[in-house]
Amino acid sequence: MSATSSAQGLGDVRRKAKKDSSVRSVREEKSYRCEECSREFSHLCHLKKHIRTHTGEKPYRCEECSRQFSRLGNLKTHRQTHTGEKPYKCEECSRQFSRLEHLKEHIRTHTGEKPYKCEECSRQFSLLGHLKEHIRTHTGEKPYCCEKCSRQFSQLGAMKKHMRIHTGEKPYRCDKCSRQFSALGNLKIHIRTHTGEKPYTCDECSKQFSQPGHLKIHMRTHTGEKPFKCEECSKQFSELVALKRHVRTHTCEKPYTCEECSKQFCQLGALKIHMRTHTGEKPYSCEDCSKQFSDLRNLKKHMRTHTGEKPYSCEECSRQFSQLGNLKKHMRTHTV
Repeated sequence: MSATSSAQGLGDVRRKAKKDSSVRSVREEKSYRCEECSREFSHLCHLKKHIRTHTGEKPYRCEECSRQFSRLGNLKTHRQTHTGEKPYKCEECSRQFSRLEHLKEHIRTHTGEKPYKCEECSRQFSLLGHLKEHIRTHTGEKPYCCEKCSRQFSQLGAMKKHMRIHTGEKPYRCDKCSRQFSALGNLKIHIRTHTGEKPYTCDECSKQFSQPGHLKIHMRTHTGEKPFKCEECSKQFSELVALKRHVRTHTCEKPYTCEECSKQFCQLGALKIHMRTHTGEKPYSCEDCSKQFSDLRNLKKHMRTHTGEKPYSCEECSRQFSQLGNLKKHMRTHTV
């Protein structure tokens, strides 16, 4: 055999061996199968880690707080909560993070990237968790259930807030007056009573409000919208609280009771005014003669003695009156 043919033969053997090795590596790529769920893995160590999701085994324990983990990497990440170590730094704002995935999520606040898209409505999100929560608005899924009253929620955070109704927990405290709140949003709204901030402005009249809900209600004075309807008499209202007050005129319910004399009222405001008959409080003062009143309506009636205003007019003879009661008395002179 010549030297040339020997070299060609050796090359063929090497190429065949390399091909066989490639085929073998493809075949052995996922040679480890989980007996529980049939998932396959290319490395035995990956299969062992996966099996712990079925067994619940957590062999890695934190020496500080004894919390246990199924993976060593998770334990190392957890240790940073004790050491305060934050090795991952944002180049834009220098904010630091203990986990790389948290840094990656944060960077999207700078780039505006929203890689997660809803297949139903095409809305996009920067976090996978936010997309999952959003999808439940389409599916109606509510996987979080209150153990106390069985109410269900689509978001874990919403259930945690709800649980405070049962526990009475109020973890958010106002630095100004020490008043406590069960929800952070309620604290933020309350703080505006101290700062006077009113960030919500009406586009029609430029009136400002501290809460978006108050602006929404106010807008109905411009649109005339009255979305709340009484089932008894079909009267409509722009506010839900106004409907609830009205419904009591049908049910005769009086949920507000005076602690002094046990008199009952259908409206909280009426109880507050009544309480002044016990306390003697008269918070409304006439600027003309300094006479004081316990009820704002009585002050307004009194002011007409100074201004001469007569807003109530008789439809029969056009005679005018300063008080509605006097008009009603006068109307009887026409009916006799």
